[in-house]
Amino acid sequence: MKLEGIHHITGITGDAPRNVEFYAGVLGLRLVKKSVNQDDPTVYHLFYADEKGSAGSDITFFEYPDVPKGRAGAGMVYRVVWRVASEEALGFWKARLSAKRVESDKAPGSLTFEDPEGLELQLVVDEGDDAPLMADHPEVPADFALRGFDGVRTFASDPSMSANLLGETLGFSGTSDSAWMSRGDTRGSFYVYDEPPTKPGLSGGGTIHHVAWACQMDEHESWRARVAEVAGVTPVIDRYYFKSIYFREPSGVLFEIATLGPGFAVDEPQESLGEKLALPPDYEHLREKLEGVLTPLPNPR
Repeated sequence: MKLEGIHHITGITGDAPRNVEFYAGVLGLRLVKKSVNQDDPTVYHLFYADEKGSAGSDITFFEYPDVPKGRAGAGMVYRVVWRVASEEALGFWKARLSAKRVESDKAPGSLTFEDPEGLELQLVVDEGDDAPLMADHPEVPADFALRGFDGVRTFASDPSMSANLLGETLGFSGTSDSAWMSRGDTRGSFYVYDEPPTKPGLSGGGTIHHVAWACQMDEHESWRARVAEVAGVTPVIDRYYFKSIYFREPSGVLFEIATLGPGFAVDEPQESLGEKLALPPDYEHLREKLEGVLTPLPNPR
């Protein structure tokens, strides 16, 4: 069995309308699902991805309105890295971000900046062969669009603690205890550790809640059994759009293994993904209540 790189990355926001404007409006991703946190349905769960809602391109956010800004520390992901096609694409994004009053730092092959709540983001020139996962946006030419995740960077005081789980259990390949790659038959993503800051981490706006890794649907139970041999892991949870298990890797980051299906088009047409509040069947009876308490959001399309 092989994991197919990152499935999705989930963060926390205190301002859903501003979050939509940045990720769909500025970065050009598609809001493919406007749903709720299934563990707390009074909270939005927003999903941004490529045009089809593909795993490998999907950054998601729980909205806790007005939650204070957090900070990344040991045991937390602090940077999300996307691929773009070229140095010319990096130049386009530097100019676009500047026009939107977003500061950025350009270096050969990369561009680093923050979202409105301080989450660190990076674009890097794509040097691999994975299929590009791109959204359509009227202001972002296809040649410059984000092409899916390259990986994430994490703070850890002792990365060697995680080596056995990453390498032996999850099948990541590593060049050292601090740099790993999850590579399946079609996609791959890196997972890298860096020295943490002296201040402890604080969950809040602009921080990452968990990282999900992608697996084939018929292998999910086998992955759970494998993880259970070395770590505490949840039962399989049916999230309707995919099935999930959760566990913490030894350095502290919350991991999920999520299935590559059935996908976001299971309950609404592909052409209108993300336009209406989508509720899994077990939550449909709450629609009237939830539509009265959830923050009104713009339709980015």
